[in-house]
Amino acid sequence: MRRILVSAALAAAVVVGAGGQAWAAPPSGPAGVPGGWSVEGGQLTWRSGERLPMGDAAVEFWAGGKLLGRPKPQRDQKTFKLDLGEAPSLDSLQVRAGGKRLDDAAPAARRQAAAAVPTPAAAAANPVDPGVKGPYRTVRGDYSLAGVKLPDFPQKVEMQAVVVAPKGAPGKRPLALFLHGRHSVCYDGADESAPQDWPCPTGTLPIPSHRGYLQAQELLASQGYITVSISANGINGQDYAAEDGGAQARSSLVRRHLAKWASWAGSGRAGAPAIVRNAPRADMSKVFLMGHSRGGEGVSRAAMDSLTPPPAAQDGYHGKVRWTIRGLLLIGPTIFGHDPVPDVPSATILPGCDGDVSDLQGQIFIDETRGVSRGKALHSALYVIGANHNFFNTEWTPGQAAAPAWDDFQSEEHDAVCSPGTATRLTAQQEQKAGATYIAAAARLFVGRDDRVRPLLDGTGVRAPSADPARVLSHALGGRRTAALIPDPAVQVSGGGRICAQVSNDAAAACLDPEDWSTRSAHFVSFNGISPEPGRYAAELKWSAAGRPITLKPSRPVSLAGSRDLALRLMVPPNTTDTRFGVAVIDSHGRRTALGDVRVDGLPGSANTTSHWAREVRVPLGHFSGKMAKLQLTPRSATGRAWLIDAWGWKAGTPDPQEASLPRIDIGNLAVDEGNSGTKTYAIPVKITGRGSGRVRLFLVDSATFKSTSWVATVHPGDRTIRVPVKVKGDTRYGEGEGKLLAAKAERGLVIGDYQGGIDVRDDDPKPTVTVVPVAAAVAEGGTLRWRITLSAPAETDFSFWASPQAPATGTELSSTDVDPAWFRTSTSQEPEPSRPLSETWLTPFADIPAGQTGGEVAVPTITDGLAEGAEVVELHFEEESGLPAITGTVTG
Repeated sequence: MRRILVSAALAAAVVVGAGGQAWAAPPSGPAGVPGGWSVEGGQLTWRSGERLPMGDAAVEFWAGGKLLGRPKPQRDQKTFKLDLGEAPSLDSLQVRAGGKRLDDAAPAARRQAAAAVPTPAAAAANPVDPGVKGPYRTVRGDYSLAGVKLPDFPQKVEMQAVVVAPKGAPGKRPLALFLHGRHSVCYDGADESAPQDWPCPTGTLPIPSHRGYLQAQELLASQGYITVSISANGINGQDYAAEDGGAQARSSLVRRHLAKWASWAGSGRAGAPAIVRNAPRADMSKVFLMGHSRGGEGVSRAAMDSLTPPPAAQDGYHGKVRWTIRGLLLIGPTIFGHDPVPDVPSATILPGCDGDVSDLQGQIFIDETRGVSRGKALHSALYVIGANHNFFNTEWTPGQAAAPAWDDFQSEEHDAVCSPGTATRLTAQQEQKAGATYIAAAARLFVGRDDRVRPLLDGTGVRAPSADPARVLSHALGGRRTAALIPDPAVQVSGGGRICAQVSNDAAAACLDPEDWSTRSAHFVSFNGISPEPGRYAAELKWSAAGRPITLKPSRPVSLAGSRDLALRLMVPPNTTDTRFGVAVIDSHGRRTALGDVRVDGLPGSANTTSHWAREVRVPLGHFSGKMAKLQLTPRSATGRAWLIDAWGWKAGTPDPQEASLPRIDIGNLAVDEGNSGTKTYAIPVKITGRGSGRVRLFLVDSATFKSTSWVATVHPGDRTIRVPVKVKGDTRYGEGEGKLLAAKAERGLVIGDYQGGIDVRDDDPKPTVTVVPVAAAVAEGGTLRWRITLSAPAETDFSFWASPQAPATGTELSSTDVDPAWFRTSTSQEPEPSRPLSETWLTPFADIPAGQTGGEVAVPTITDGLAEGAEVVELHFEEESGLPAITGTVTG
């Protein structure tokens, strides 16, 4: 095990601002070795062999299966640096983004293309197609207002937008606002290495990402909507240091634009930009928001902030809310906080070939609304087979963009699902057409309340012909659904199933093997790297013979009165076909009612895609009128595996979502001094605003060990805080990174704004001095070179000292075949042959000094090679911040 000590505040370990494309980094060395890694100036540093352009997924450093933090990208777009507190282990270092490895070649199992990839047949056409152009001609123009200052951002953010509006449409018209995601900020012709500073440096231009949705804007405008797509380069260029990845800043920017439109729709119209005066007045009671990637998280936060304002100090808008947000459409969104707005309807596009936010964490916008509020608002997931992340925006698409652009999906080998030219991969134009069609569908349902388009979004299984040839699959929560069975440990399973943990590092408990990178599910995305995560479960169904029922018994019988169908969200492995179940319910009197059969096909998938995703299937309840005490699923095939995400009573229709201002929780940060003696108790700042009651799940994570404690707290009417006490014990021993991280997720009746905070304990004790002395600096072949490293006093922090071989000034350098081969392989994951100087390998001998101890050794074991040769030398250099001198060892033949 390797440990290392680097210093900084606790907050640095939880910043999510840094982002990069998951595809962009080539292999730089196997996991667990320092290929591409170093420690420089107290920072853990990783360098990619190629440029990683700015993207939406957060770049993350992991060690031993634990999230260390999100590093800060450097100007070269290749280097990432992380300040950490005390890291108990840097075993198996990894760089990830959106659930994908950046620092290592995919394991062999992941590189294998699927043997057979089924292409889903076209579904029946929905009678109403929202992708058809409307009756209005359109007018287009731009506006640019004075930039605005947002909290925590040193530079002002632009207030620019492109407007497309209907021409001649009568009366006030609904407003649709578009927000792009986190992409490169500046460009200089075709130069891909242009600096990404804000404001853009002289000689470069801002990338017009906000102009990438004109096709969808034109479609909506022809149907009577005023559309405005706003620019957010000023946020993208500064959000690397924002703990929430810029979500609050994006919300502030959205609401500043909405405030302008509210003014322009009223008494301020005379001073409005020309394009606004040429458009109809906006009906601010009918606002629709579209957000792409981090823009999706931003517009969701804007919807939350419009209902329940955030703390004033962190908000960039302090005016009145003179608008009503009726719905959201999100494309490949991030959701770092797992904090959707339960009462505002939403539809989330999940691109099947997303190479940026490749874990498809946007699924959380659906799943984490379950049980939080009234459940009337529809939340839809739309899985678009063959779509990547970038091409929904023409300014992120090669051949259409003004600036350099790229396909975010990349694979070392041909991918049977997502490589361009495969039967399932969409072209850029096909993807953009599908995106525009489903943006219009969501607007028509959520704003226009046209229930005829609901079947496109709610799992009914029909298609919009305008989106052809794209295959868009849907499932949903909310609407007219009644909870029938939500898997949790209280559900009893018999006949070949079990309740499994959606997020766990324990393969025996987890629904999917956490070590198998080829089996990822959007439903099982972890919350801020916390594992295990109590409260999230599914039912795994596994069978080896047809006809044997698998029975699930909830803790109490459930009434399905008023429901027409029983809807199941069932997940099966990718590329499987014709998984069938007979579905039956048993009432509280033991009477069994067979409802019919369902069929579930797996999604087209490869080792590079997130394709474990639930399909919605339904069976009529018929004359069943009692309470469901048990659900029975009888496999029709001889063997198989499936996962039940949940089951619902379903009825057609779109009820009023009844948007509500729920109580809101925001967690803050507190920094305290450790002191030399005694124990003090501090409370992590937890602020509750609004009125009402609810339940919240809290996670308290030790910043040194990463061990977490979870519990559910109840918020009562009138509560203004939740007390989370943390004891700090003073001492005279040096230590770093002490503190606690607190994170929150809504369980019932609440929303979460700032989802994480904590307490950082500042150590006020002097750092021990360190010395190194030779123990055996000259040995014969077969001996072990050894040096002793000593601290002047024991510390409560583990220390590690890494050394790197450098070519000696004189003498013959020790080679890879002069040292113990097993030790060399373990230390580097490289082979000793061909023989080469140690300075040309990934070797980094190290010494561990555990907390409470004062010494450790650096060792280099050698072997006898039987060759007649002179003395050989190894020169080891420690990290500069250690203060240790270089050491030299000599081996004689």
